[in-house]
Amino acid sequence: MQNKSLGFDREHMINLPYPSALAGKYDAFRTELLSNSTIKNLTRSSRIPTGRLLDNMGTKIFSGDSIIPVSTDIKVVRTDQDFVNTYGVKILAGRSFSRDFGTDTASFVINESAAKALNFKSYPESIGKDMVYGGQKGKIIGVIKDFHFESLHQRIVPLILIVPNNALAYNVISVKATGADMAGTLQKIQSTWKKFLPETPFQHTFLDESFANLYQAEEKEKTLFTIFACLAIFIACLGLFGLSAFTINQRIKEIGIRKVLGADVSSIVTLLSADFLKLVGIAAIVAFIGAWFAMHKWLEDFAYRVSMPWWIFLCAGIIAAIIAFVTISFQAIKAALGNPVKNLRTE
Repeated sequence: MQNKSLGFDREHMINLPYPSALAGKYDAFRTELLSNSTIKNLTRSSRIPTGRLLDNMGTKIFSGDSIIPVSTDIKVVRTDQDFVNTYGVKILAGRSFSRDFGTDTASFVINESAAKALNFKSYPESIGKDMVYGGQKGKIIGVIKDFHFESLHQRIVPLILIVPNNALAYNVISVKATGADMAGTLQKIQSTWKKFLPETPFQHTFLDESFANLYQAEEKEKTLFTIFACLAIFIACLGLFGLSAFTINQRIKEIGIRKVLGADVSSIVTLLSADFLKLVGIAAIVAFIGAWFAMHKWLEDFAYRVSMPWWIFLCAGIIAAIIAFVTISFQAIKAALGNPVKNLRTE
């Protein structure tokens, strides 16, 4: 979740609310912010990545003289002309929205999943096709690469971008910073905000923080799993230490006899450890089955997830055997180094 490529650039992205009072002043607001060298671009949209895609307005595609309804839900995000460039989404065919084309308010940009849902054989084939979305007729002007708008719990869904006629349809401003002097950049954004919206409190969030918040539950689970796993290993080692001490004490005369007959320390340690390691191996097999089943069910909650290759379980088994051997060997070496004459006199 933390390392997977999301299909867009989320670094140094600052999000601001889009109040209705800014609608008539946005162009001047945008121009002033872009005069700062530490701000690369900014855009408006109804939703931003990390939000849920909930809006579906119904899609119809033209086929000859017929209009055919599309059964697949295609979600919509209302954006301005700068959204694709600001977020660094890759264009696969056609173009993105542009201020140079006044007709873009009657145009659509779709993602790969939407192009497949509309049964286009290739992305270039979709360019220029007429369709109706939510009662609005327009042409497809571009196809963008699929990107993870929602969390990795959800699969990438068919998505369409439109430029609304009403500037009040936006909810969020996304400011793309260079990353140099973030404190100064925030101060510049705040001063510009106060200039254009003196009565509206300045608020901002970072997109990276919003993504981190999506996975807070998993972070807490990771911490809990780590703590309780360490506690379980510690308690198991205490039990294993006590059991090995008891068992070795019961076999103290056998150890003495073996030493008298010429057994060295390593052979005695191996003998004493073997029985315990067999039990650890049996326990590991039982644990592997339970762990695989539990983790398989847990991973089903994620549309995109890691696999569980066999070597992970092998490594876990080896580590468990090493921990057990280190725990047992202390008592085994102590017994093996003992005076055999003294051991044989022990009642």
